[in-house]
Amino acid sequence: MTAPTTLARIAGFLYLIVAVFTIFAGLVNTRIVESGDTAATADNIDRSATLFRIGFVSELVGATVFLLTSMALYLLLKHVSQMAAAAMVTFVAVSVAIQSLNLLNQKAALTIATAQDYTGAFGSAASDQLTMLFADMQHDGYLIAQTYFGLWLLPLGYLVVKSGYFPKILGVLLVIGCFGHLVDVFARFLAPDFGANISPFAMTPAAVAELSFIAWLLIKAVRLPEQDADGFTAPASDVRRRRWA
Repeated sequence: MTAPTTLARIAGFLYLIVAVFTIFAGLVNTRIVESGDTAATADNIDRSATLFRIGFVSELVGATVFLLTSMALYLLLKHVSQMAAAAMVTFVAVSVAIQSLNLLNQKAALTIATAQDYTGAFGSAASDQLTMLFADMQHDGYLIAQTYFGLWLLPLGYLVVKSGYFPKILGVLLVIGCFGHLVDVFARFLAPDFGANISPFAMTPAAVAELSFIAWLLIKAVRLPEQDADGFTAPASDVRRRRWA
């Protein structure tokens, strides 16, 4: 059986990979896709095709490792509540499935922008419009997947609070982060301009929570019950009181 400390550090390392690869993919898309400007977007994709491909692969790697992260956290936290741990993995699995399938839209935008056959068949303007359409669909598909990026934080936050492995504030922040994700998604779909304006504020709690959780997993791992001088294991609640007094 793998020790909790080892599982925590594995989960933290995997989670860090997810953050790095997903953020990189998002920066690539933000740099290349210019919302509302079809010609510029198609030209950017054509001129930066290699970077666009790297962003595509980066997001695919991030999605795959995200699923592995949830599995590691499941093994670490299932003793707290198997139902909550299973819900956590289920939300991640749904988000990864949507995110992975949605990458076909990004691949379609890349293919149309870089293949001369489409320009010859549809004309330059229509080809650019198609490229923009698939780029927009990729953006919207990612927002749909983000719904589940947020929802997985709810059972995770519950498990973090109840486990005794972590400071309870981390779990509370993760739950708040869940609602930040949901506010961001629904605001962007219901009122796009308003949603874009409030997005940084809605997403900040989630970013703080997840980065803090990653840091704790990597640096502290977990807090375990300690043994006293006579070899008796102290309850986790007593250990927490001593450490955080």
